[in-house]
Amino acid sequence: MDGLLIRPAGRTQDGPFPLVTIVHGGPYFRHADEFSLNVVDCGQWLATAGYAVFLPNPRGGSGHGHDFAAKVAGAVGGDEWTDILSGIDLLVEQGVADPERLGISGWSHGGFMAAWAIGHTDRFKTAMIGAGISDWGMQAGTGDWGILEGALGGSTGWEGPGPHVHDRHSPISYASRIRTPVLILHGEEDTNVPLGQAIHFHRALRHFGVEHEFVVYPREGHGLHERAHQLDALRRVRAWYDRWL
Repeated sequence: MDGLLIRPAGRTQDGPFPLVTIVHGGPYFRHADEFSLNVVDCGQWLATAGYAVFLPNPRGGSGHGHDFAAKVAGAVGGDEWTDILSGIDLLVEQGVADPERLGISGWSHGGFMAAWAIGHTDRFKTAMIGAGISDWGMQAGTGDWGILEGALGGSTGWEGPGPHVHDRHSPISYASRIRTPVLILHGEEDTNVPLGQAIHFHRALRHFGVEHEFVVYPREGHGLHERAHQLDALRRVRAWYDRWL
């Protein structure tokens, strides 16, 4: 795995800093060494507020050949998750990241990984889930890429009464373990990852008494395109991390 580190703007010391890990979507995608300022890729935006930002390129992404990308098929939340953790551990070991001030974010598949993370560890003090997948069975049945989603999750709900492989890979299955405060952002008209994914996760968090904020942007699809929504999301994300980190 490779990845990028954005150091806090204007800081002269070497660390440790509060660290936000931003997981890319796809999963067949990758973080590149480029400037980006939007709610999906807001690393530079957070760096201007004093955060170190880790942009991992774990297994499942592009840029390292077919075998690297195919590792996550039917096994999402496995190798990619351990790759991300190993990168965070290295930054803690190097003194860049403060282990007591770790956050995780992601949009789309990155949102899935953020939801997965907080169901599998309490290391993160907070998380932001943007247009994320909480239930792979539901995603295969209702998302734009049904066959692909079924392949990533490992099964579909119409393959019998279960237990299903996709249940093991769905963050909703681990909601009872979550204690991390969560910010959930989603577009009302998203057909790629339908709004029901966020509603499902929100209701689970509410059931288990997890502190969270759930924001739905009207007229928006899988990304945010209206300027007012973009600005609101950027400010909301940074305020959320300021509150918890």
